[in-house]
Amino acid sequence: MTSYRLPKGGLIDRSVSLPFTFDGRSYSGHAGDTLASALLASGRRLVGRSFKYHRPRGILTAGAAEPNALMTIGRAGRTDPNTRATMQELYAGLEARSQNRWPSLDFDLGSLNGLFSPFLGAGFYYKTFMWPAAFWEKLYEPLIRRAAGLGRATYESDPDSYEKSWAHCDLLVVGSGPAGLAAALTAGRAGLRVILAEEHPGFGGALLSETATVDGVTALEFAARCVEELRSLPNVKLLSRTTVIGWYDSNVFGAVERVQKHIAAPAANRPVERFWRIAARHAILATGAEERPLLFGGNDIPGVMLAGAMRTYLNRFGVAPGRRVAIFTANDSGYALARDLDRAGVGLAAIIDSRPSSDVPYEGPARVIRGAHVTDATGGKSLSSVTVTGSGGAETIGIDALAMAGGFSPIIHLACHRGGRPIWSDEHFGFLAPQDLKGIALAGSVTGATSIADCLSQGSAQTVALAGELGVKAIASPTSVSGDIAARPERPVWSIPGVKGKAFVDYQNDVHSADLRLAAQEGFGEVELAKRYTTTGMATDQGKLSNVNAIGLLAEARGVSPAEVGMTTFRPFYTPVSFGALTGASTGKRFQPVRKSPLHGWAERNGAVFIETGLWYRSSWFPRQGETTWRQSVDREVLNVRANAGLCDVSMLGKIEITGKDAATFIDRVYSNGFAKLPVGKARYGLMLREDGMIYDDGTTSRLSENRYFLTTTTAYAAGVMDHLEFCAQAHWPELDVKLASVTDQWAQMSLAGPKSRAILQEIVDDDISDHAMGLLAAREVSLFNSRLRAMLFRISFSGERAYELAVPAGYGESVADALMKAGESHGICAYGVEALGVLRLEKGFVTHAEINGTVVPADLGLGKMVSATKTDFIGKAMLAREGLSDPDRPRLTGVMPIDPSASFMAGSHVLSKEAAATLENDQGYVTSVAYSPHLKSTIGLALIIRGPERHGEEVIVWNGLRNETTRGRLCDPVFFDPNNERLHV
Repeated sequence: MTSYRLPKGGLIDRSVSLPFTFDGRSYSGHAGDTLASALLASGRRLVGRSFKYHRPRGILTAGAAEPNALMTIGRAGRTDPNTRATMQELYAGLEARSQNRWPSLDFDLGSLNGLFSPFLGAGFYYKTFMWPAAFWEKLYEPLIRRAAGLGRATYESDPDSYEKSWAHCDLLVVGSGPAGLAAALTAGRAGLRVILAEEHPGFGGALLSETATVDGVTALEFAARCVEELRSLPNVKLLSRTTVIGWYDSNVFGAVERVQKHIAAPAANRPVERFWRIAARHAILATGAEERPLLFGGNDIPGVMLAGAMRTYLNRFGVAPGRRVAIFTANDSGYALARDLDRAGVGLAAIIDSRPSSDVPYEGPARVIRGAHVTDATGGKSLSSVTVTGSGGAETIGIDALAMAGGFSPIIHLACHRGGRPIWSDEHFGFLAPQDLKGIALAGSVTGATSIADCLSQGSAQTVALAGELGVKAIASPTSVSGDIAARPERPVWSIPGVKGKAFVDYQNDVHSADLRLAAQEGFGEVELAKRYTTTGMATDQGKLSNVNAIGLLAEARGVSPAEVGMTTFRPFYTPVSFGALTGASTGKRFQPVRKSPLHGWAERNGAVFIETGLWYRSSWFPRQGETTWRQSVDREVLNVRANAGLCDVSMLGKIEITGKDAATFIDRVYSNGFAKLPVGKARYGLMLREDGMIYDDGTTSRLSENRYFLTTTTAYAAGVMDHLEFCAQAHWPELDVKLASVTDQWAQMSLAGPKSRAILQEIVDDDISDHAMGLLAAREVSLFNSRLRAMLFRISFSGERAYELAVPAGYGESVADALMKAGESHGICAYGVEALGVLRLEKGFVTHAEINGTVVPADLGLGKMVSATKTDFIGKAMLAREGLSDPDRPRLTGVMPIDPSASFMAGSHVLSKEAAATLENDQGYVTSVAYSPHLKSTIGLALIIRGPERHGEEVIVWNGLRNETTRGRLCDPVFFDPNNERLHV
């Protein structure tokens, strides 16, 4: 192919050649190229196919808004689909493949869809796939799923690493164009901590494509001087290849840094991408403006490009956009391109200006056709000519490249991520950012500014004002600019008369202007409806190029202003973000952090077998010599606890301290039972309900002093309960004096259970722990080892035995546990794990979240008396009164045992009446928990059964559909052992 590389110019390093392949064909570019610029330089115009019609598409932009040049980069685990060629830096050995075509890009059978385009207008899928109904699953859905998507993800493991980082600064500057550089320099010189984020490899933004002069030097040299000074300032951090993708609460910004996406073989000790969470006291958005396409027939033919993009390829990359170029402009920016094309010696055939006159003089050789429009373009895989219609009629001009300059849309997305709505400006003919933004300011083209001088001035002025808010004096440095063509705002050209071909609005999704008019005609002219009815703005560029044009067309069709149509909602992410960047280092074994109890080492020394419970490693059982199955170990532990004593690690329980003069009132409101009158030195079991009346969590709360409480939660619900309590304190009752602190990791907690537990505990506790001094549900601070250690002791039992829970500072956990095991040697103590704990609690009918499944109220579990009838209010009280929650036919807690003790069943099995068939209509409930009881020598279980407590003694069938097993069983009292709780005091 003929090269389109200019003999000189650009920021590329011509001494370094970089070979790469596209669709298996070899090409070459230079260091500093993007994949897009290298393809253009090689004469490659056709780079992709559109989604619906599979029309040939070429490179349209030079940045993040590119809708056409989406490619799959790399191979095996390093495959990246839907990569924008305009953002992909070139490197030696890069492999790129086009997408959404078969069998090849040049010959794509999918292009036959274009023949059916008259039947594939706006909303065709809603109208077409409704009948016949049977065709949906047999024909329509399989075809749609086969056609859906663009690139294909790989199933191979990604060999590279990713990471997440936090950064803090006084000022975050987003964008390094003239406004961004001025802002960063002004802040950096004033001593503020500055982060400058730029999505491209080089800093300078539009200055890198400019031929104007700033302060007597070229725009390029001016940008280089600014960057050199910024690099020299220790309080400034420069983040290139970094896209700020979201603005979140507390002025935190998300940003993705492409650390090694431009390297063929990434270094193993560095991430390929880094996700930044930047906490900024202030931010300045200097994000610039996006040029808008013009809507004429065939505006998607390869060779048609935005004027600003053409200028970038010309000046930044040294690439001629074509041999014979025309410019279709609706503002003065087209003349800046014309000037640069003439200087570079690129043939400029004509400037078609939709306006009757312009203030910018043009003295070049090209024809200037004023008051005219390009109505249609022709060509298949490459542009060949355009039809120009003006006052003198229509004429055809043969060209191979056409620039479009349709005006500018400020890039305000980040400013709207926290709910603000864009505001249409009749002065700027575009949508501007919301007013009165907190935490961010805007400078440069994003505000509608059109000249380099205005952008530089705004960047400095905004920084001076923000620095003043921080109590720092900053000084703006004046600059002089010459040779800049400022494209003042002009009335947009939404519809061009006389267009015959399709004028595309959303290039990727093949939405053209007629689709928008049809949507308005059929009653879908409201912007959010039109978006979904036509799929405008739903492509991977998320409407960066299409939204404003679409709104203009809807406004014309409805006869209203774009202000009345409004803009669709902007949400993070600004550009696509890889799952790797979001995941960071949390992959494989590092997918979640491992949490080990303060007693983990003690459990290891005692031979524990561990099990993962959520993030925790919990000791499951403690095998001894000669025990060949886990059941043997668990049965021994259960029997020993009931006969002697056992020590169990319960440090994983969530632990929250609640303090403040209103702590009692607060706890009374979040629990269904009363806590306001709980005496100091006592613990109480409590139920926490959701707003809908269902049980959320259960646990014990101890009153250690007048205004200090110690609350425990279920292990898995520790974070959730803490969040719930924080929300209640901050949102529901901010007037209460209450403070919350999660102290789960501060305490090692162990349960000592069994009839000999008190004798063992008294060996290390200095205080009197007799029944008189430390009765059931007592809770208080104690001293250990002759006053060498302070601890908290609770007379709480989850086994039905005399039991205590001892909490000591986490660092002393193992030594205290070792001391208890030594003190208990003569009493037959053993270590026991969560399997034995589960058996002990099931024998007593105690519930866990296997029964608290999110659909039960207290009465369902036999805990109706724990709903206070005297409290005026608590969370869940109002909804608990609903009629359905007291329905006698609700599933309620009951016990279940096999009639044959040698038989067994599994948790999750369904319960049916004795002779009933296994159907949904006959379902009576299900088994929630199951264990083998060595005391009863039988499997036992808890179940939620319709009218369960009324049916004790009834024979039922326990049915396991997955295993096709049935077991004859009998419903019974859920308390299988010591029903009168006599052993609590033994």
